[in-house]
Amino acid sequence: MCGSHILYEIKSLDWFALLDYYIFNELVDSIKHLTYSVKRILRMNVKKSIIALSVVSLLSACAQNQTAETDLEENVNSNTIKITEANYAKAETARNYKNWLKFGANNSIAHMKQLPPRGKAAPTVQMNDDTLYSVVITEAVNGKVQFSIPKSDVYIAVQVVTEGGHGQHYVVGEGDYDVSVETKYAFLIYRTGTEKGLDAARSAQQLIKDDTFKFGTYKLPNYDFEEVEEWTARLTKETSGSAFEYTFPRTSKDITDLHQWNLENANGWGGSSPEVNVANKYTNSVILSSGECLSTTFDNPESKYFTSITAYDSSRYLIEDVRHISSHSWQENKDGTLTVSFNCGDNALNNIDTKGTDFTFTMRYYGLSQKVMDGKISPEKTVK
Repeated sequence: MCGSHILYEIKSLDWFALLDYYIFNELVDSIKHLTYSVKRILRMNVKKSIIALSVVSLLSACAQNQTAETDLEENVNSNTIKITEANYAKAETARNYKNWLKFGANNSIAHMKQLPPRGKAAPTVQMNDDTLYSVVITEAVNGKVQFSIPKSDVYIAVQVVTEGGHGQHYVVGEGDYDVSVETKYAFLIYRTGTEKGLDAARSAQQLIKDDTFKFGTYKLPNYDFEEVEEWTARLTKETSGSAFEYTFPRTSKDITDLHQWNLENANGWGGSSPEVNVANKYTNSVILSSGECLSTTFDNPESKYFTSITAYDSSRYLIEDVRHISSHSWQENKDGTLTVSFNCGDNALNNIDTKGTDFTFTMRYYGLSQKVMDGKISPEKTVK
């Protein structure tokens, strides 16, 4: 572990090109050869040689303290937080915070200026294919988070997600907001609509201010993230055989069924609690075969903002080269109903080609209507 860690660290230095992999292995085994190599670097660049000498010391310490390192690793592992039914949602939330830390969301607002990556390269499961993301991880001040939504001619919404995974607030439209949160830290998801193209969405992203946030203080809890992923895979698989509807309770006090809550986090972490004409509702279909032409016909949902249908693979990740269908561009039937087709060819109405991948699809109703809230429209249940 120690040697590989040092190799990882020095590979990131600009002078590593001076040492090929063979020499590095010799460095680990031979202090004399290592000293000779360092002398060469000293003659070339004094500043760089200081770094090199530091590496020498680290390598020597590694050789002399392998047992101590092993003991330390065992101690860290013994302190890892195990995953249970009771803490899974918090652990899955921490995993998502962790993924977005890589994008710098703990230091400033992190703008994703392209549609989300396909497959497990995506930082979050079941990401939207119809908006661009911007994310902030911030500490609450006096139990509150302040943010603003700029004036824009495209859809912009902000969802405030607690450390428990709850979308405690979902707001749409221009304004300054000051909201309470039930945890010390919050994860803000800005969704910027692509209805006028990616360039318009990117321009709108640049109008978002981040000067009201307290950045840089979030510390990742020591969950066993490999175990989190195992739980997520198992819970996702559990829902593959039937249509699935999300409730996303706003706070920890609103949870009425812990297992249902865990299923929702596994299948679609970060979704909003449905609220008529404001927030969104989400539903998933069963896993469907890519080898046959399928379709679903339904009444117009009449969402306040828009409705979208997105295909995902069996793990709930976006599929390469597969795009969504939305009310911004779909074609209605003559009677005003909608038909969305899957793998039925280019001439089929509102066709989504999943490129030979078995799939599930997600309905998203942005600013859902009352009839959708009441369950009167359920495209995921009428596939044939």
